[in-house]
Amino acid sequence: MKVTELKTFIVGNPPPYTGGRYFIFVKLTTNTGITGIGEVYTASFGPKAIGPMIDDVFEQHVLDTDPFQIETLWRNVYGRGYSMRPDISLMGVLSGLECALWDIIGKATGKPIHALLGGKVHERLRSYTYLYPRLQSGEHAYSDSPVYSDPDAAAQRAVDYLKLGFTGLKFDPAGAYSTFDPRQPSLEKMEISEQFCKKIRAAVGTKCDLLFGTHGQFTTSGAIRLARKLEPYDPLWFEEPVPPEMPEQMAIVARQTTIPIAAGERLTTKYEFARLLDLGAASILQMALGRVGGILEAKKIAGMAEAHYAQIAPHLYCGPIEGAANIQLAACSPNFLILESIEDWGGFHAKILKKPIRFEEGYVIPSDEPGLGVELNEEVALAHPYDGKALHLVPAFRPLNHPE
Repeated sequence: MKVTELKTFIVGNPPPYTGGRYFIFVKLTTNTGITGIGEVYTASFGPKAIGPMIDDVFEQHVLDTDPFQIETLWRNVYGRGYSMRPDISLMGVLSGLECALWDIIGKATGKPIHALLGGKVHERLRSYTYLYPRLQSGEHAYSDSPVYSDPDAAAQRAVDYLKLGFTGLKFDPAGAYSTFDPRQPSLEKMEISEQFCKKIRAAVGTKCDLLFGTHGQFTTSGAIRLARKLEPYDPLWFEEPVPPEMPEQMAIVARQTTIPIAAGERLTTKYEFARLLDLGAASILQMALGRVGGILEAKKIAGMAEAHYAQIAPHLYCGPIEGAANIQLAACSPNFLILESIEDWGGFHAKILKKPIRFEEGYVIPSDEPGLGVELNEEVALAHPYDGKALHLVPAFRPLNHPE
């Protein structure tokens, strides 16, 4: 069996853009007619630039090869061009293609991917969601909702998610991130962050964990100051409190707070995650499987984490194909903690699949179907092309100095 064909889908995510502005899916086909689907999560370039990158890697390393040779593929792509170091865009491309190969392998063997990586140890997966506003009839955007700025509105919305069965809720009231970070948090932002934790904790009690998100926008000292404000409300984690480039600084934050540190959505490969673990910078690893280097690479990272008594919480701000890969990893990882969901996997995340991801009262039920467990609805994908120029995520391109 050989891989003979690639098709790339650059799909615009309709309003309210939950999960990003667009998704990049790849479909591989073999000479025996088996197909596999993957998702590329790389945000440093626009999708029109990523398409030729995918073509280049496919033509040089995947075309006419045996889809079972994952390790060989990984080493050859990782080291291409005399790089031999984590390259976030290259690893995004590799992640999508590698995921599609695993989908083919699963279908060829008649097994779900989790069965090929040690077997399912979790029959259902605890999940969390961001606090998203409830859209009213005719609304298409979240931008002006008080859920992002008003602790009382956020607490009220948290109760809605509690009723859906969620036992973990994430929110990030500390403000926008910029290309000029890190910075000190303002007194105003520290106060509103504390009020969010206080009001949401009062609303949900001990039925929900609070997941405090940031986007690496603070200095080490600023993150420690903010963490001490949040500690009385016992969040499950303090996410990426400083930028990801200096895990030594994140380790200082980790030693100065009782809140567990979660990080990893912007990291790739076992090498970058090994630094987090060796330094004690994070005890909850948030690999994004459309970026980290693929499913097998993520399984290796989960194994390293297990040896450090660290847990995994696969990250998702992307499409449902990466989400399905996250589910396969989580299902076969003993140290799985919690899975990021885009609410209950409805909306466009359900529409673009032939059969939606199964969600029951706050838990995702892993598929036992061969391969990835989902199939792309190609008609929907082709009907929603992305023709914009904006990147998947766009920070502020100016300093966000306090006071705000």
